[in-house]
Amino acid sequence: MRTRVCGWRWRRSPLRRRSDVVEAWTVLVAAVLILAGAPLVGAAAARWAHGEARAVSLQQRAERHAVRAEVTGERSRSLPSVQSGGERAYRTTVRWPEPGQGTRTATARVPAGTRQGDVVEVWFDAHGRNVPPPVDGSAVRQHTLAMGTCAAGGAVLLVLLAHGVVRRVALSRRLAEWERAWARTEPEWTHRRA
Repeated sequence: MRTRVCGWRWRRSPLRRRSDVVEAWTVLVAAVLILAGAPLVGAAAARWAHGEARAVSLQQRAERHAVRAEVTGERSRSLPSVQSGGERAYRTTVRWPEPGQGTRTATARVPAGTRQGDVVEVWFDAHGRNVPPPVDGSAVRQHTLAMGTCAAGGAVLLVLLAHGVVRRVALSRRLAEWERAWARTEPEWTHRRA
């Protein structure tokens, strides 16, 4: 015959200790927190991150403007290349017509492989400084997903850490209870007196 072991911590038994009951309840609470709490934490963090990233994107769109500029200079040997959005970019001189002000010239980042005479899109801020393009929708979604996933994962790790601490304390208490019980039982078995 096979003995039923599943759920033994919930049933009345002379072998069941108080630490067994605490550990069983801890497992139940940890499971509920992992299955229900962590996704809620992740969703809340993702919602917050989406709002923040969207606000940054809208602010950048309001502060920056794009111009179609013609590359007039050669790639500068003295200015280093920079990584811009996963592709290499170089600083060079560009020129574009400014309505009501004539032609403007500035140094801007252009994609690698751009030649003199090519027309490229460059972004400038309100002070006329060359800046990267504003954050787009896919970057906002990636940020949202990353923050939500990290928050949910962090919540799971925190619950598992707390569960591990409770199990460790329950184990030490269980061992102490067993030691006390053995101290009472040992003299009867070994015929020694304490």
